[in-house]
Amino acid sequence: MSGYATPGFTDKLTAPRVVVVGLASCFGCQLQITNGEEHLLDVLGQIDLSYWQLASSDPMPDEFDVAIVEGAVTTEESEATVRALRERADVLIAIGACATTAGIPGMAADHFLERPSHVYDRVPTACGDMIAPRSVGSVVDVDYEVRSCPVDTVDFIDVLQRVLYGSNKTVSTRTMCGDCKRNETACFFGKGRLCLGLVTTAGCGAKCVKLGRPCNGCRGLSPDANLPSAREACERYGVPVADFDQALEMFNRTDFALAAEQ
Repeated sequence: MSGYATPGFTDKLTAPRVVVVGLASCFGCQLQITNGEEHLLDVLGQIDLSYWQLASSDPMPDEFDVAIVEGAVTTEESEATVRALRERADVLIAIGACATTAGIPGMAADHFLERPSHVYDRVPTACGDMIAPRSVGSVVDVDYEVRSCPVDTVDFIDVLQRVLYGSNKTVSTRTMCGDCKRNETACFFGKGRLCLGLVTTAGCGAKCVKLGRPCNGCRGLSPDANLPSAREACERYGVPVADFDQALEMFNRTDFALAAEQ
């Protein structure tokens, strides 16, 4: 994923052509985008929204500038779709936990080939040729990510503006605990309760914690996360380490940092 200066589309004479594609997901991130009514029309006025899978049954055009992808890659067809999007688009944006970390579908990635038979006597042909769930970024290079489950509308608009006009904003790798300190919210570990904020990528403003709910890690593991130290913290505060490891798998099952420990 790009963490450096990007040029944007300000030199183009026409509005950038944008397509929005959904893979294996609940489509909640696409719905969340529509909740930004006060800003959405302004954004739509700056782009040519050529295709939005959620809103139209028209076929996707062959040519476009920006591809926005929600959902995990779970079939050979979706993998081919992602590769085709990458080949055609100048910029590819992955939005939501399923696209950026494999999310909830990724929980089934381990021993995946055994899992369909737990649900079906015979796998329906509509499922296609299934593959172990994976993030979009594990299949192709991704230029921008909008994390969280679902995405924050303002975060999405901020990323789209950077795509359109260019940016030298770097990608933060800090963990969530710093945001909690700035919000002056009490730590759940002090109450003997599990919270994944100490290893999760920051950027949402620790919204869940501000609402009195522990972080469940939907933004994915931070590259700065220290898992051994986190487990020591669990032991120190009386939080079962097994609970910590199990909670990590909800949004990080396919993360290389966890795979490297096994």
